[in-house]
Amino acid sequence: MLQCQDNGVNMKVIDATGKVCGRLASTTAKMLLAGEDISIINAEKAVISGSPDSIKDLYKIRLDRGDKYKGPFISRLPDRMLKRMVRGMLPYKKATGRNALRKLRVFIGTPKDLVNIVDIGVKDVSKLTSEHITLHDLSHKLGRKTV
Repeated sequence: MLQCQDNGVNMKVIDATGKVCGRLASTTAKMLLAGEDISIINAEKAVISGSPDSIKDLYKIRLDRGDKYKGPFISRLPDRMLKRMVRGMLPYKKATGRNALRKLRVFIGTPKDLVNIVDIGVKDVSKLTSEHITLHDLSHKLGRKTV
């Protein structure tokens, strides 16, 4: 994690490269509830452990559920997928969870103004013994359009 001064606010910057999404989301949610401002960079390089085909099938089921007018609306973008995972770890229907979620920013790639990255000790891909898929690969398998 990095400490970054952004408009007088002390912000922690987390690099999601090679981190397991669920563990990253739960650690981030705890830090948000503690009142910290957090930015996550390289969201597309975070991984979900498990069989890539089964993970794709689960997300495909979520995307196809409901209708296009009423939802639920699930994004195919990696940064929004990760932010939604963090939201799932927060009590977002209460004021504390909503306020905590407002303090989170998630980016694809690395913005130039965020430079001081801090390591939070979340399990890395190198320690995984099972199959895994990155959020970038998952979003492309779900039909994300490249720009």
